[in-house]
Amino acid sequence: MSKDNKKARQVIADQKAVERRRTVTLWTSVAVVLVLFVAGMIGWSRLAGTDEGTLVTPAAAVDDGTAFATGTGAVVVDVYEDFMCPICEQFETATGATLKELATADKITLRLHPVAILDGYSNGTEYSTRSAGAAAAAADAGKFTEFHDVLYANQPAENSAGLTDAKMIELAASVGLTSETFVKAVNEGTYKAWATKVTEMFSERGYNGTPTIVIDGERLTGPNDTVPSTELVTQTIEKAAG
Repeated sequence: MSKDNKKARQVIADQKAVERRRTVTLWTSVAVVLVLFVAGMIGWSRLAGTDEGTLVTPAAAVDDGTAFATGTGAVVVDVYEDFMCPICEQFETATGATLKELATADKITLRLHPVAILDGYSNGTEYSTRSAGAAAAAADAGKFTEFHDVLYANQPAENSAGLTDAKMIELAASVGLTSETFVKAVNEGTYKAWATKVTEMFSERGYNGTPTIVIDGERLTGPNDTVPSTELVTQTIEKAAG
């Protein structure tokens, strides 16, 4: 065989080897792209909320979807509360009726923010999150205030399992809230992700304890950072009203 023939055959062999490498590289690249595409789709689906963590914001919510309002007064009173918090219940008992009266008379806009900072005190049942989510469902059914009040009237002790979903549904029925939509929302945890989100926003706003009372954008506390009395709350509202 001539040297030229050998050289030609070697060139052809080298070209075939190059083509084989190109083919392997091409299919490897395609496989990598497919893997990245699938991973991206999985990540997108999680971000889009196609699993149990779907963020559903109640239609009735105000203040960036964090609160439920009554009254239309010029002075805005925000109360951040956790349904497991005993001090919140004490504030509600002492001052809640006064705030409701002022809201009903349209002297204030009362915005109640259910947050969930005490899940660690309900023996793993996440009562704070579940009750805040149930309150959101009640708000969308037009019964937030009634459900809010009945939860406080039946507040479980800290370090207990809290109220079961079935018990919250039973209490809701006692104040006229019996819709299938509400029951389904409580049982399926429709607003649990929302409760987590509003709690994060609570922290982002610089608050870390409940109850937190804010009047026209200014946090109000009693002496030595205590919960403000009814008298102090009403005086501050009157001053803000001018």
